Amino acid sequence: MGQGRVAELTRNTKETEICLSFHLDGSGMCRAETGIGFFDHMLDGFARHGLFDLEVSCKGDLEVDSHHTAEDVGIVLGEAIKAALGEKKGIRRYGSIILPMDEALVLCAVDLSGRPYLGFEETYTAQRIGGLDTEMIHDFFYAISYSAGMNLHLKQLAGTNNHHIAEASFKAFARALDEAVSCEPRISGVWSTKGTL
Repeated sequence: MGQGRVAELTRNTKETEICLSFHLDGSGMCRAETGIGFFDHMLDGFARHGLFDLEVSCKGDLEVDSHHTAEDVGIVLGEAIKAALGEKKGIRRYGSIILPMDEALVLCAVDLSGRPYLGFEETYTAQRIGGLDTEMIHDFFYAISYSAGMNLHLKQLAGTNNHHIAEASFKAFARALDEAVSCEPRISGVWSTKGTL
């Protein structure tokens, strides 16, 4: 996957076995094999629209439900984002976007502050999209925000199609994160009065 801001992690529990590689300065390539087709589709959209390279394989207890797979992938992806950023020197830190997808409109804002928080205001009218329980969309982003140590807000401004709302959320997160991790040559060190993020 090249040199630079890259992380490769594994995480094995009684519920999931995950191998993940993540490159912040990629080209949008993705290979996701989680056993949940819709979740793989969302991860592909995230990588493609953030111009990240992502490889993830997860063998989870899908005979139970999608919970452990979605949440644990979120944990490992958050850890990979944090590891790839290193000391966060020179990054913009903040990123935001309002992203449309047909009738859906989603706001996403990110602060790579080191302080975890998720604000999530989205409404799904279906219990599942493909093989993914829709409540797991919240839990996936919650896991990322806490394991990466980021302040993350997702807010649905419009939308009725569950697929479109979910996809707009993953793509909006990708675009906001890409902005937040991008380098600003005018910043020396980290962008914080504390001197650390």
